[in-house]
Amino acid sequence: MTNKSVIQTDNAPEAIGTYSQAVKAGDTVYLSGQIPLDPETMEVVSGDISVSIRRVFDNLSAVCEASGGQLQDIVKLNIYLTDLGNFATVNEIMATYFQEPYPARAAIGVAALPKGVPVEMDAVMVLS
Repeated sequence: MTNKSVIQTDNAPEAIGTYSQAVKAGDTVYLSGQIPLDPETMEVVSGDISVSIRRVFDNLSAVCEASGGQLQDIVKLNIYLTDLGNFATVNEIMATYFQEPYPARAAIGVAALPKGVPVEMDAVMVLS
């Protein structure tokens, strides 16, 4: 595919493995999973789950902007939680980052996430 490009920004955590922050193919951008890492220190943010969720949305937003879009351009959002009891908090915070129409979404309970974090999100964005 000749119209594929890698997206990278210093405003989100650098990739800590064999992946890119995002890959753009045509008008579609595939955003890799973001966890609550501070992009400047590459350390997990401390605080309650609300702090972690906001950091993840901020990281996703930075990658969206580096791709030429914004959070509102996300068409599919996947949320991974180690405790589905935090689902209501995700909804509450998500409402401050997105407006209707909301993206399609999945919330998945998992046993563990990288670096022991409580939340990770990945997304698909379509640029218009």
